Amino acid sequence: MARCDHTEAEVIEPREEEDLEAASRSSSVPEPQSPSPGADSQSSHRLLAYSDALISIIATVMILPVAHTPMKNNEELRQSLQLLLSTKIAVYLMTFLIVTMAWAAHIRLFQVIVRIDDYLALFNLVCMMLITFLPYTFSLMAAFPEHVLGVLLFCGCVMVIGLIQTVIVLYGFSQPHLLHPELQSSPHHAQYQHHILRVILRVPLMCLLASLAAAICFQLSYALLAIVIFLPYISSSLQWLRSKVLGPVEESPDELLLYSFLPHEPLSKERLEAFSDGVYAIVATLLILDICEDNVPDPALVSERFNGSLVSALRSYGPQYLAYFGSFATVGLLWFVHHSLFLHVTRVTRLMGLLNTFSLAFVGGLPLAYQLTQEFPPGSQNLLEAIQISCVIVFFAGLFQLCIWVAALFHSEECLRPGVRYGGGEHLLMLAKLSLYPAVALGSFLLTCALGQFSADIFHLMELTVPLAFLLLRLLLQLLLTVWRHLLSRLGPRPLAKGEEGEEGETLLCGPADT
Repeated sequence: MARCDHTEAEVIEPREEEDLEAASRSSSVPEPQSPSPGADSQSSHRLLAYSDALISIIATVMILPVAHTPMKNNEELRQSLQLLLSTKIAVYLMTFLIVTMAWAAHIRLFQVIVRIDDYLALFNLVCMMLITFLPYTFSLMAAFPEHVLGVLLFCGCVMVIGLIQTVIVLYGFSQPHLLHPELQSSPHHAQYQHHILRVILRVPLMCLLASLAAAICFQLSYALLAIVIFLPYISSSLQWLRSKVLGPVEESPDELLLYSFLPHEPLSKERLEAFSDGVYAIVATLLILDICEDNVPDPALVSERFNGSLVSALRSYGPQYLAYFGSFATVGLLWFVHHSLFLHVTRVTRLMGLLNTFSLAFVGGLPLAYQLTQEFPPGSQNLLEAIQISCVIVFFAGLFQLCIWVAALFHSEECLRPGVRYGGGEHLLMLAKLSLYPAVALGSFLLTCALGQFSADIFHLMELTVPLAFLLLRLLLQLLLTVWRHLLSRLGPRPLAKGEEGEEGETLLCGPADT
C-alpha cells in the first residue's frame, strides 16, 4: 500500500508542476473570459435551514393558546376538554398538518431547484411570511367558525403562496444552472416544468373552491380544506386502487410520479431530521418559558405570606418543578428514540413522513400535558383526568414513532441499514426502545384507572424512571452480546453459508452503536 501511494505521488507531482508553469505562462497574457452562467448562484443550504427552523416554530407554537386556556378547579374537566377538542385542539392539529404540508411542498420544490440567487431568496422570504400568517387565520376560524372571513383569509394566503411558488418554478426553469442536474440533462425540460406547475396549482385551486363554497355552506368549505391536507395521500390511494382494478400502468423512465417532482425521489432525510429536531427543541423551550412566567413569585407576596423568605416561597412550587423536569425528560427521550431510529434509516418514504408528522403533532402537545398536570390540586378528579390525558399524549407520540419503524421494515432493503432489519444485531434493541414509551404510558394509564388517588405519583414516577430503563436496555444488550460471543468462542467458528463473509456476520450481530 505504501509503495502504491508513493507511485501515485510521483505521477501527480510532475503534473501539478506542469499546470503551474502553464498558469504562469498564461497569466502574462490575460484573456477575456465570459462569466459563468452560475456565477451569481449560491448554495441553498442556509435558506433551507432557515425555512425549516421557521416552519417548525410556527407549527409548534400553536399549542400555546391550548396550553394556556384557563380552567378552574370547580369546573368539570370533561366540559373544558370538550370545548378544547371542538375548538383549540382541532385548530392546533389542523394548523400543524397544514404547515407541515407546506413544508413538505417546500422540500419537493427545492429538490428541483438546488441552487438559489437573490431573486429566489426574496421569493422564499415572501412565501415564509405568508406561511407564518396561517396560524392567525386558523385562530380566526376557531373563534368564529361560522364566519366566512377566517376561511377567506386562509384560502387567500394559500392561493398567494401557490402563485409565489409558481413564480419560483418559472424563474428556476428560466435559469437552468439553478436546477437539479437530472433536470438540466433531461430532453423533456418543458414536460417537467408543466408537471410541476400542475402539482403546485392543485392546492390553490382547491382553496379557491373552498372559498366559493364558504359563501354557500361553511361546513362544505371545511371539508374541502380537510381534503387539501390529505390530497397527496388520497391521490396515491386512488392510484393504488386503479392499479389493483385495471392492472399496473407501464411508465416510461422519464415519466414523473404524481406528487414527486423528481423520478422516484424520496423525502429529504436531512431536512426531515432538521425539522423534527426543531420541533423537539421548541417544545423543550416552551416548558421552561412556562416556568419563567408562572413560577416566579411576586415580591409583595413573598414579603406578606412567607415573611420575606424566598426559599419558602419557591418550596411551594415543588410539584411544578417536578412536572417540568419530568416533562423535559420525556421530550428529550422521545427525541433520543427519534434520533436512534433515523440513525438507521437510509430513505424516507411518504408514509414514513406522514407518520412522523403525527408523532411530532403529539410531541407538540406535551406543553399541554405539563400545564394540565400542575394545574389542579392533588387528589382532585380533574388532576386524575389531566394525568390520563397526558398519558394518552405520550402514548400516541411514541406509538407513531413505532409505526415509522414498522413502515420502514416493509421496505427494509431500501429504507433501513442491515443492523436493524429482521435478524440484525440492533433489531431487538430498536424494537425495545420504540416500544418502551407506548408500553409505559399505557401501563401508567391503566394504573391511574385502578389507583386514582396515586395518579400524580404514578405519572411522575413514569417520567423519571424511563431514563433508567433506557440505560438498562443498553446494559442488558451488552451483557447478552458478551454472553453470546463467549458461547460462540466456546463452540468454535460456525461454518459460513454460501456467499457469506465472516466479518459481515459479526457486523450484523453487533450492529452499530447508536448511543
